[in-house]
Amino acid sequence: MSKTVTTEPTRRDFLYIATASVGAVGAAAVAWPIISSMNPDASVLAMSSTEVDLTPIAEGQIITVKWQGKPVFISHRTKKEIQEAENVKLSELPDPQPDSARVKKGKEEWLVVIGICTHLGCVPLGHEGEYGGWFCPCHGSVYDTSGRIRKGPAPLNLALPPYEFTSDKAIKIG
Repeated sequence: MSKTVTTEPTRRDFLYIATASVGAVGAAAVAWPIISSMNPDASVLAMSSTEVDLTPIAEGQIITVKWQGKPVFISHRTKKEIQEAENVKLSELPDPQPDSARVKKGKEEWLVVIGICTHLGCVPLGHEGEYGGWFCPCHGSVYDTSGRIRKGPAPLNLALPPYEFTSDKAIKIG
């Protein structure tokens, strides 16, 4: 003889379910601000990319803009500067890199580099040094018009930030 027992939900069952639900909502309410605090600050997100209008930059001029708290040099190179950069023998460079690898194809007159010396993090001066590019007065590193290291203690060329042309006269860095 088999006996089937069917029980109706009791008040105790309701209290268990209600307590678990309140506990889950409470845990989520505590976890939300903790997880949210791990997201980047709004000021950091604002600096993740920057757009630059190239129209006011005259040929031969270098401007400095800030991106992620770092100086970025934008150089509107002359034809002479481009030719000099292209005619350098790669075997003469401490960090060999052709000029064509440092600029966007079809936009060779625009060079965009992070303006931090690769030796100790100083900010080089533009249109200085014997190659007409940048000169770091702190320890004497000399860069050419393509941002490549030519002389001095710096081991690498000036770094290239990620950037793209959004139009013929505007770029987006980052």
